[in-house]
Amino acid sequence: MLTAHLPSGYVLARCLPKGIPALMPAALIGAILPDIDMIWFHFVDDRAFHHHRYWVHVPFFWLVVASVALPLAWWLGWLRTAFVFFAAILMHLILDSIGGGIMWAAPVSDHLFALVTVPPTYGHWVASFILHWTFLAELGVWGAAILLWVRRRQSTVSLEGP
Repeated sequence: MLTAHLPSGYVLARCLPKGIPALMPAALIGAILPDIDMIWFHFVDDRAFHHHRYWVHVPFFWLVVASVALPLAWWLGWLRTAFVFFAAILMHLILDSIGGGIMWAAPVSDHLFALVTVPPTYGHWVASFILHWTFLAELGVWGAAILLWVRRRQSTVSLEGP
């Protein structure tokens, strides 16, 4: 996924019941947090290897973090918010598994599992991803987010009246 992580967090938050504290921030931050590794990837490692090999893209890392964070969140009364946050991270990893590959078997294996391999058929890797049929999934996430946003705007206008 190139651009659909943030809108996927929006879709997640809009599909959950209201009343969860910090619902939207938890979903949006969780949806993009694994890509924090892009800072290291570009500015420190000089793109030495695939950024999905960094620890923030490894499901086992998040399993360990969640095993510590969820009991703490329960104790603090933020369990539902923490679940939303980790669900958004999981969604990020699932979306990245479509064409990018995720190390689902780590630490046992460092194999990147991907539903589809996007071949480098164009001069730049971005063009190869955008012009591949799997980009339709990304457009679908954006479409769902835009639809939910428009519906929310319409219902807000309807409630305010003319």
